Amino acid sequence: MDIKDYQSLLTDIKARIRNAQTKAALAVNAEMTMLYWDIGKTINRIQNEQGWGATVTARLANDIKNELPEIKGFSERNLKFMVQFYKEYDSDFLIGKQHVSQLESVSQINTESMKQAVSQIPWGHNILLMQKIKNKQIRFWYVQQTLLNGWSRDILSLMIKSNLHLRHGAAINNFSRTLPDPQSDLVKETLKDPYIFDFITIAQPFTERELETELVKHVEKFLLELGAGFAFLAGNTNWLLVIRTSI
Repeated sequence: MDIKDYQSLLTDIKARIRNAQTKAALAVNAEMTMLYWDIGKTINRIQNEQGWGATVTARLANDIKNELPEIKGFSERNLKFMVQFYKEYDSDFLIGKQHVSQLESVSQINTESMKQAVSQIPWGHNILLMQKIKNKQIRFWYVQQTLLNGWSRDILSLMIKSNLHLRHGAAINNFSRTLPDPQSDLVKETLKDPYIFDFITIAQPFTERELETELVKHVEKFLLELGAGFAFLAGNTNWLLVIRTSI
């Protein structure tokens, strides 16, 4: 066995494993983020229909804690963020069906691309962006840059404080999203995001194998919910194989 050939094989397999783990983590993050948006939508609708005040979130948080003690991502504060998240990205603007004419006022942002972009960044990033940036075009510019550069939440905060968009240009353009390098701060932070741990109900301390197992479980569920055209072929704690069966 040639040692150089073997090392090349090992390097290639390790890279594929890490890339699969990255995709798994981002898929779980996307599923969680869309769940949060949907919960925010439901709470907002009930509040409007029933005339309930903000106290409903406190009651919900307490009941969820009592009835689902293993889940820790539904505090009163986080439930309020979910409602805000829905209001920020309601069906008339971003998440949901809309007419092409509505996109023109937002520099012709591709709705589906931006929906995916927002769901690909960690929940903590979304909270930071909602709190710090009210202009949605500028906010989406930071979402794009976060994905392209693999920014952690701390780096994103520094970039916002320094008004990077004013120096770099605030225009929003369609862009080709690429998954950040597995070694990027964004990926590392996503893999260690406490919101994801709460979502997949994994208790700390945990092993890397336990985390990978839970991620794969949710990726399978996520792909099945995509419907026709996707297939989850196989997977274990170290790898997964997914194909798109139709266009």
